[in-house]
Amino acid sequence: LTLGVAYKRIEVMWKNLGLTGKIIVAMVLGIILGLFINYSGLNAEGGFVSTYITNGFFAIIGKLFVNSLKMLVVPLVLISLICGVCGIGDIRLLGRIGTKTFLIYMMTTALAIATAIGLGILFGIGKGMDIETEAAFEAKSAPPLLDVFSNIIPSNPISAMANGDMLSIIFFAILIGISILMVGKPAKGLVQSLELINEVILKMVTIIMNLAPYGVFALLTKAMAELGLDLIWSLLGYVAVLVGSLAFHFFITMMIVLKLFSGLSIKTFLAKMREVQIFAFSTSSSNATIPITLRTVTKRMGVNNSVASFTVPFGATINMDGTAIMQGTATIFIANIYGVDLGVTEYLTVILMSVLASVGTAGVPGVGLIMLSMVFAQVGLPIEGIGLILGVDRILDMLRTAVNVGGDAAVTAIVAKSENKMDTAIYNDPDAGAKDVFDGHIDEDNEREFSNVFSDGIMGSEYDDVDRRR
Repeated sequence: LTLGVAYKRIEVMWKNLGLTGKIIVAMVLGIILGLFINYSGLNAEGGFVSTYITNGFFAIIGKLFVNSLKMLVVPLVLISLICGVCGIGDIRLLGRIGTKTFLIYMMTTALAIATAIGLGILFGIGKGMDIETEAAFEAKSAPPLLDVFSNIIPSNPISAMANGDMLSIIFFAILIGISILMVGKPAKGLVQSLELINEVILKMVTIIMNLAPYGVFALLTKAMAELGLDLIWSLLGYVAVLVGSLAFHFFITMMIVLKLFSGLSIKTFLAKMREVQIFAFSTSSSNATIPITLRTVTKRMGVNNSVASFTVPFGATINMDGTAIMQGTATIFIANIYGVDLGVTEYLTVILMSVLASVGTAGVPGVGLIMLSMVFAQVGLPIEGIGLILGVDRILDMLRTAVNVGGDAAVTAIVAKSENKMDTAIYNDPDAGAKDVFDGHIDEDNEREFSNVFSDGIMGSEYDDVDRRR
């Protein structure tokens, strides 16, 4: 009886929690359960828990959740951006938005890595440490910069969409949007259809968001069960400076930039970004989080789709503040361990290389470590030193992704505000977009209307058949 009462109370509390609250609870419970499995030894390789629970049940649930997000990325970016270009209506304005967005992203990336280098030098991480590791690192070659720019125009747009080549998809969508504008009034019906498709996809995002607590719980339980925290203690200085740099950049630097260039409320921005950053933390993928970021900046922050549809996918591809911070911290750490003295020239080289590499390696798998190997080669650090930090990179990658998507949203808000493409009433409303949830029930009026349409269609086709036979 007591257990039954407790279960009922928990059920009522869970139902009364908002989506953000449910996701936070799921995240905390997932971390606790994962660490328990790790430290209790239940996750021993080949054991029942490892085979059927951690790498079985939780792995499947997590994979399904991430795949459901990725499923929507390409159609959402393509349709949303076409609608956005048509909504702008002025090609010169589109060029101004693109230039402004690119410059702000590059500026924040430079600020991010400068912050990491400064804190790394200040705390002297890696000095006097003697770390041995069996982890090896084989540097992959980055594609030539010429190839990156030439591949922006896809030779096969269907292939680009299948591979998720975001820059190619962005170019193709912009080209379609411009072409629709050139056709003019006859294309009005097409634009209205695309806008409806965009709304349908956003409703799909809403459905998937309601499954988020379970997906987040599964992802974090699996991650913590496999990784634990042992490696973090052996690299405490590196981890502390990196986490501190990430926190400083997002909560201090980016919020100052947001306030300075837009005048928007920092408190409101942080409150509305919680869901997005938890999604990013649990999935470790900026691209997988694109549907959630787009929904948040448009429905919850009031950014016009004409801006958000460009800045968000573009930022997910080239805006790598978190990765840049990792590069700066890792550079100082490895240089101190190997006793390599870096001067002002080398530090400036690291900053410049990181900013350029964030564009030159856009969309490449394992981009963070590829960029880091490029930076190490440029300043004369041993590339095999990357093997020292590989063990903790998976956990820290989750934090880096959360910072990256936060930067995407902040720059989107700045650009939208500067172009008068933001509804500040929606931004300042704490409940805007928060109640757009799917509870498993379809509106009865909608059901009845579609049922009638379907019935009329069947009846019509039957009468047509009778007429033809006559």
